[in-house]
Amino acid sequence: MTGTRSSSATRAVFTPGQLGPLTLRNHVIKSATFEGMTRGGAVSDALIEFHRRMAAGGVGMTTLAYVSVSSDGRTYRHQLWMREEALPRMRALTDAVHAEGALAAVQLGHAGYFAGKAAIGTTPVGPSRVFNPAGLAFSRAAGEADLDRIAGDFARAGTLAVSAGFDALEIHLGHGYLLSQFLSPFTNRRRDGYGGDIRSRAAFPRRVLRAVRAAVSAASGGDRVAVYAKLNMDDGFAGGLSPGDGVEVARMLEADGTVDALELTGGFTSKTPMYLMRGGVPLAEMIAHERSAIRRLGLRVAGRQFMRAYPFEEAFFLPHARQVRAAVSLPLILLGGITRLDTMEQAMAEGFEFVAMARALLREPDLISRMRQGQASGSACDHCNTCVTEMEVRGTRCVFVPEQDWMTGPRWRAGQPGGAS
Repeated sequence: MTGTRSSSATRAVFTPGQLGPLTLRNHVIKSATFEGMTRGGAVSDALIEFHRRMAAGGVGMTTLAYVSVSSDGRTYRHQLWMREEALPRMRALTDAVHAEGALAAVQLGHAGYFAGKAAIGTTPVGPSRVFNPAGLAFSRAAGEADLDRIAGDFARAGTLAVSAGFDALEIHLGHGYLLSQFLSPFTNRRRDGYGGDIRSRAAFPRRVLRAVRAAVSAASGGDRVAVYAKLNMDDGFAGGLSPGDGVEVARMLEADGTVDALELTGGFTSKTPMYLMRGGVPLAEMIAHERSAIRRLGLRVAGRQFMRAYPFEEAFFLPHARQVRAAVSLPLILLGGITRLDTMEQAMAEGFEFVAMARALLREPDLISRMRQGQASGSACDHCNTCVTEMEVRGTRCVFVPEQDWMTGPRWRAGQPGGAS
């Protein structure tokens, strides 16, 4: 066992990694997975413990998932959004992560036409007028004043994130959220300078990243905080963003110099939700947990068509990611079905600077420490995806891990600020 521990500890993935101005203790990032632990739009004790546990388990950095840059960018009423009142609890989260030796990132985004009309109290805004079947409402096309405001909201959110102690900002350009909606011809039907070919469709996301970079540099007194983008390489359906366009966007962002890295992803939440996860489709559980009678009926009638299954494959985004790797010299974060140590080593060997993991760490938060010690070579996750259905019930978690074993202290209610019930 001693020899195994020694060889594992010296693997490239466990050496320090550089992300812009940051030095991570290793090359593993806990990717953003919406936690469902923000009842009232506040950081709960459960959410702090979730990320503390990831940090204690050995990752180099853990990512607080989907924080909206404004109240009108939320998909749910209880979603966290960036504002002064949220900063003390966010600071408690970053302090807890830092105390375990890891760094903390925050994913900043705007839902665009995904935004829940009931949650935000107004008509959702997107690049074009589009119907959102989940929210049962049409969006309106963003005007110039909307674009000015949203770009400013991203910049302000970045400044507040620096104040909250986050080391890195992940700007969400994937999964069909607002900036991804601008990139995708499926949702961007504009005929002005923000629509048309991929260069025009990328204009607003690039504008947002320039604003964030400038704001963060000013707030941190220079280059102390990393900024990276979570970028769709492919929407996963005909008429969406193509892999070729995804490569072109990566080239543009590299030329702009606004990001320190790209985290490569794919899939479109309202069209190909399982494309970005692969594996099991827990439709029965989704129907059981759905509170809206209309959406529950919709899942029963059309769930199999909407929730199209994609077989799980280890490192399933790697083929597309290799195309981006060949096109840019920016640091890249490989995401998508990474569960084995040999896959991580392969990613390092192929020139990817970091790997991002999600479901494997929900099953085993201490997986990276155990891998480093030579006690594990892969995850026990079976890719059933039932963890996703727990999001609005007890918070995103692996259903095969007893709740009391996952969280320290008394049992908690996922959405309640302050934690324990």
